[in-house]
Formats: sequence, structure tokens, C-alpha cells
Amino acid sequence: MELGRFVQYIASGTAYTVLVSLIALPFGLALGLILSLLYVYGGKIVAFLMGIYSTVMRGIPPIVLLFILYFMVSGNINLSPFWAGSISLGIISSAYQMEIFRGALQSVSGGQMMAARAIGMSRLTAIRHIIIPQAFRLAIPPWSNEAAIVIKDSSLVYALGVPEILRRAQLISASTQEPFLAYITAGLIYFALVFITNRLLDRLEKRVRIPANP
Repeated sequence: MELGRFVQYIASGTAYTVLVSLIALPFGLALGLILSLLYVYGGKIVAFLMGIYSTVMRGIPPIVLLFILYFMVSGNINLSPFWAGSISLGIISSAYQMEIFRGALQSVSGGQMMAARAIGMSRLTAIRHIIIPQAFRLAIPPWSNEAAIVIKDSSLVYALGVPEILRRAQLISASTQEPFLAYITAGLIYFALVFITNRLLDRLEKRVRIPANP
């Protein structure tokens, strides 16, 4: 197989990789944000349970969790490997994103909550309109790292048969007996995706950064 078609075949799996990441990241963000709010504002018992969730989810290898969650999700809802794998990666990411947003929420000065309550805001309104917007800004740098991790972890869905970049590299390696070229090509594509994502998030961080006090 000529080099151009070789690279094109592997690169054609990029759409699956991007789609898996675009599903897993927002899903993990939504779930992680909810869990982080429960962690910070839900009381001691809820915080204890959230701590257990975080410890367990971050303590088990992602590929093991992927298989556990895949069979749980696909078995109960009858989803395709693509959707079940994407949702499973989102659940795995939620534990890491929960910790990111927990740190960001706790970084917002407690005096702002007191000031909001003093002018008549309810606790929920203050969290929604004052605390969360600032927490999002503070969370962007660590969240960009999580975005890179999710993009790389999207390669794990190859084990479910999803024809993304790594799966295609594996197939072309077996058929052409050129494993080095196949996996180098896959690695370069993953690197390009992570690099572009991090640059875009760096720009977003600069645009929404909270100005430092003079």
C-alpha cells in the first residue's frame, strides 16, 4: 500500500476519535460539575460519598472501568459500542472533572457568598450566578489537561471495536506488516489533536481570565 493511502486510512478514524471526545468531555463536565457542587455544598455525608466515588473511579485503570461501564450501559440500554464507549469515558472523566471543579469552587473567596447573602440572594442563586461563573474561569487550565487526557483515552474504545485512529492503525499494521509506521502515524494524529485543543483552550483562558488586583 502506498504511503498516502496508508496514512489516509488511519487518519479516516479521526472523525470517530473527535466524536467520542466531543461526547465524553461535555458529559463528564456536566456530571462532574453536579458532583462537585454536591461535594462542596452537600454536607459531610454527601462529601464523604463523593470522596469515595472519586477515589474508586480514579483508582481503577481506565480500560477496566471502560469494560465494566460498557457492559453495564450497553446491557441496560442496548447502545452501540460507539455510544456506550463514549458515555463510559464520560463517566470515567466525571471523577477527574469533579475534582477540578471542586478545587475551583473552593478557590472562590467565601466572602463573596457572604456578600451575596447579605444583599438578599439565596444560597442557590449565589452559587449559580456568582460562584459558578468564577469557578469556570479558574477551572480552564486544569480542564485543558483533562481535555487532552480524554482525547488520548478515546483510543481505548478501539477495544470495543470502534474504528477510531488506534483501531485503524492496528488493522493496517496487521495487514501491511508495518507496525512502526502505523503507530507513529496514529501517535502524530493524536498529538496534533491534543496540541490544537490545548492552544484553543489557552486562548479561551486568556480571554476570560479574571484580572489580577493592581
